[in-house]
Amino acid sequence: MLFFGRRLVFLTLFIFFLATSMALAGGDLERPDGRVVLEVAGKIERTNINGEAHFDAKMLAQLPQQVIRTRTLWTDGVGTFSGPRIIDLLRFVGAQKGQLQLIALNDYRIDIPFADLQDYPVILATSLDGKALRVRSKGPVWVIYPWDTFPELNSETYYVRSVWQLHRIVVE
Repeated sequence: MLFFGRRLVFLTLFIFFLATSMALAGGDLERPDGRVVLEVAGKIERTNINGEAHFDAKMLAQLPQQVIRTRTLWTDGVGTFSGPRIIDLLRFVGAQKGQLQLIALNDYRIDIPFADLQDYPVILATSLDGKALRVRSKGPVWVIYPWDTFPELNSETYYVRSVWQLHRIVVE
């Protein structure tokens, strides 16, 4: 009987240490409560659904927020865009550096280099002028570069990377 008691204690301690180490290492992400607005897949460490990281609007809002005031080709005048920086989201999910493939709801796809995110504060805009972006207004997630702050971004190279209705990021 003592033999089984020791095994039970050992097993309990093993499970406790395993759970503690997973929590300290970040473990899995919380699962979204609302409608999923963004999926991150590929070379990531933290996941919540089938080996991917799925985010609802509330989860994206819990990440550090950045504001960019800029003009775009698709809006009138200077707009105030807010949302998390892409690099912060990628760090949050434990992404490895590499090429990123961005995929919109209409299946538009574009690759962007990780260097873009290191060189510029590119955001996943979820609001424009204080109003949540909806599918009709290029949302719920729109990739915004700070064009007015960095004039070198005013080129076709960066315009095509400004994916609206972004639905999925694949870290390659």
